[in-house]
Amino acid sequence: MADNFFDLSGKVAIVTGTSRGLGQYMGRALAKSGADLVITSRDSNSLLGFKKEVEEMGRKVLPLELDVRSHDSIQNMVQDTIEYYQKIDILVNNAGCNIRKPSMEITWNDWDTVVDTNLKGTFFVSQAVAKYMIPCNYGRIINIGSLTSVFGYAGLAPYCASRGGTKQLTMSLADDWGPFGITVNCIAPGWFKTSQNQVLYENQEWVEYLVDRIPLKRPGEPRDLDGAVVFLASDASQYVSGQTLLVDGGMSTGSVKALPES
Repeated sequence: MADNFFDLSGKVAIVTGTSRGLGQYMGRALAKSGADLVITSRDSNSLLGFKKEVEEMGRKVLPLELDVRSHDSIQNMVQDTIEYYQKIDILVNNAGCNIRKPSMEITWNDWDTVVDTNLKGTFFVSQAVAKYMIPCNYGRIINIGSLTSVFGYAGLAPYCASRGGTKQLTMSLADDWGPFGITVNCIAPGWFKTSQNQVLYENQEWVEYLVDRIPLKRPGEPRDLDGAVVFLASDASQYVSGQTLLVDGGMSTGSVKALPES
């Protein structure tokens, strides 16, 4: 282990879903810690701005197209990564989607879109990457879940199912691949403002309701994930596997405003 076991210099990290949002922030945190990156999106043109930013940090970066619902796309992305870098040390399974509807309005295709992206995609990207990690006896796989990995919310049935499945999948893969020096963990963000949920933050009453239930009294900011992703990607977490790390400001404590004394 290096003297600075948070140092990712010389490591190669794939971060899926990096055209915007939390994926870019986590990729940025890994690059700042020394990692070279593979960044992905279904549209590679959407990665050009972030590619330039990472290069300006002095890091190598390879932008690749990836549709996690396509087995061929996954295989091509991983093969291109190996041809360019010759190895993969870190994988962050960030690509995801959501469809908000009452359960009685969810269609068959809605379910497949969400669950295939968030859960099936996570598994098959991990499988394709682990093929190259196993011979090296080293790897860090970080799945991105959410508070819905442990809580259920109305109007989010497929999303909750996919994120709960991500938590269980994390434990299964940790057991499967631990003998090969691969750790598999899950980061479960709480309420962060993203393109998927920004409409909710336009409702001030809802924001106040949310903040009232977060012990730290604010929604998450993207930088709040930096420490978690670097920790789980680094040698600092070499004996941590199969875990779901809730980064939620304490919301999972079930905190609500205290009742006034009688």
